[in-house]
Amino acid sequence: MQRTQFGGMACSIARTLDVIGEPWSPLILRDVWAGMNRFDQIQADLGVSRKVLTERLNHLVEQGVLDRRPYDARPRFEYHLTEKGTDLVEMLMVMARWGDRWLAGEAGPPVLYRHHACGRIATVDPRCSHCGGPMHADDVDLLPGPGSAR
Repeated sequence: MQRTQFGGMACSIARTLDVIGEPWSPLILRDVWAGMNRFDQIQADLGVSRKVLTERLNHLVEQGVLDRRPYDARPRFEYHLTEKGTDLVEMLMVMARWGDRWLAGEAGPPVLYRHHACGRIATVDPRCSHCGGPMHADDVDLLPGPGSAR
């Protein structure tokens, strides 16, 4: 099935969707971040077909989000986040915060996040890179940037 291409749009959200907008991709990134680096581990956790997982992993490697490293004399590989992939995981943490707030129900969040610096359980909270203040939807204005479509 041909998927819609968003990479050519003058929109950073659309361009990001072109990299990880397919539903399995964020879950693959989550698994790699959690330490599942081998194909069989990811496939067993997600229950995704081998064909789909191969396609998604190849796409994520081509996009520079994952790095493929051999671990066996046979052509077997482990997958590791690149710097670009780690930045995407930070976006997934914000998604998880939303899911924890609106969808976790009485059971509560399925995963807790312990911050290395202070050792406390915390939630992700976007902050301004200049003043450190909260940066939520109601705290910002959208202005045309240098790469906007004019």
